[in-house]
Amino acid sequence: MVSLPEELRTWEAAARQQVEELQAEAAELALRLEEAREYLSRLEITRETVAQVLAELSAAEAEPEVLAGDVPEVNKVSAPHGIGVMAVPPWREGLVAQVLPDVYRDIVEIVADAPGPLQAKQIVPRIGLEATTAKIEGTRGKLKRLVERGWLDEDVPGRFTLARRGPGAKRPNSR
Repeated sequence: MVSLPEELRTWEAAARQQVEELQAEAAELALRLEEAREYLSRLEITRETVAQVLAELSAAEAEPEVLAGDVPEVNKVSAPHGIGVMAVPPWREGLVAQVLPDVYRDIVEIVADAPGPLQAKQIVPRIGLEATTAKIEGTRGKLKRLVERGWLDEDVPGRFTLARRGPGAKRPNSR
């Protein structure tokens, strides 16, 4: 038969082990909680930044056109709304590529510097992306948007050039 003091030691050892296991779980949960809080904070900051950028783009579209040499002033405090924002404005006389979002501006500059028409798969590595199907298709969408807004032409399907401007400029397949 087991003595009472030995039985208490056994129970005490089991309780001690359970406490240690729960402390380890609590430490793991505290670490996961901290990581989740950091992730949430990054998302909140990203959302606020995107809202601010969209609001500034919207405000810039409401202002007179930006001509070559003009630098739009960045508003430090703005009311973020972002509804109905057109990130790629339609091209019009005197408008420069600097008004475009970075990736669109890079695409226009790459196409402008090219000796001939470019395909999306040729542009993707030049803007610093991996040449995967998803990145190529995303870039093709951006190219099509630039065509719709008058920044680029697509005379041959899938081949993009800088838009021809002025009287007599034919754009047979630019839509």
